[in-house]
Amino acid sequence: MRRRLGFGLFVAVAVVTLAFLALPIVGIFVHTSPGNLLHQLSNPVVTDALIVSLKTSLIAQALILLFGTPTAYLLATRRFAGHALAVTLVELPLVLPPAVAGIGLLTALGHYGLLGSSLHALGISLPFTQTAVTVAVAYVASPLYIRQAIASFDATDPRLTAASRTLGAGPVRTFFRVVLPLARGGLVAGLALSFARGLGEFGATIMFAGSLQRVTQTLPLAIYAEFDVNFDTAVAMGGVLVLFSALLLLTLRIALSWQRSPSNRSLSLFGLSSSA
Repeated sequence: MRRRLGFGLFVAVAVVTLAFLALPIVGIFVHTSPGNLLHQLSNPVVTDALIVSLKTSLIAQALILLFGTPTAYLLATRRFAGHALAVTLVELPLVLPPAVAGIGLLTALGHYGLLGSSLHALGISLPFTQTAVTVAVAYVASPLYIRQAIASFDATDPRLTAASRTLGAGPVRTFFRVVLPLARGGLVAGLALSFARGLGEFGATIMFAGSLQRVTQTLPLAIYAEFDVNFDTAVAMGGVLVLFSALLLLTLRIALSWQRSPSNRSLSLFGLSSSA
């Protein structure tokens, strides 16, 4: 009897938790019909914001992948003086309030910031440009990828790396042919989380890049701008972001399930076969 009561309590708590998480999503799609959602996709405010969001997020993810992967590999495989500080710097943007991140970017890269005069001398002006959106997205989203990548590289079997080096493969070849295929599941998961975080970025972007339609106004900024003007449009844009996030998570789950399946390892998101 006690076991049944205990199990029933866990079920009740789980139902309340899941209902709480689902209620805001349900509220969005109850408020706006599928027809209105499709209609809003032709709204210039929505399409402009969607284009800016996708463009800046994709560029930011490319930069995060390019710079974050070797950084994560170094932090996962080497211990050096200041290692703990380096990991802390990676994780710090995760706990910073987004507005503080935006102010920090302004004080570092703004016209009167630490590097402002140097950038100005090179003819570069970052604040309130689309490049500023990309920088803000990369700053707040990169820790999600790098931290996951560190864990993924740390979990790879060092004996396989040593065997590759013993057989004559250099460090670069070993990294691409052995380490990356072993860690790809975690890297895909980290990149997906980073991309989703970037699409939803608001605070750092509005502080560092402003909200200029067709230039720096992303979907979250457009939702905020339309909130007092046209609430239905704001809700519809929220629905668009929900659908994008759901599609991203679904794609991630499919990619990871393919990777775990012995018969389908060659169907992973990066197209790396199990023999790579």
